[in-house]
Amino acid sequence: MKSWKKYAAAAVLAGALLGGTTVWGDHHEGKVNINTADQKALEALPGLGPAKAKAVIEHREKNGAFKSVDDLKNVSGVGEKTLEDLKDKVTVDGQ
Repeated sequence: MKSWKKYAAAAVLAGALLGGTTVWGDHHEGKVNINTADQKALEALPGLGPAKAKAVIEHREKNGAFKSVDDLKNVSGVGEKTLEDLKDKVTVDGQ
């Protein structure tokens, strides 16, 4: 198998293992894009369970895209501690 095919196969496998989320879709530089991530991707983040992940999506749908990661503090249930835990794991880039 040619080298590029091995990398393509690895990317497809990685996407499947991530629950269908691809590196070039909801992730940017290894970070989860909070403006495009689905419920499952958000739940995988530290401090965000099902309820907070749903609140992030609802906030995004009601108010539009997050302009910065700090805007997460406007989501019900996301406080300073959770925001600090997430800052290096999430992004709003790549829309």
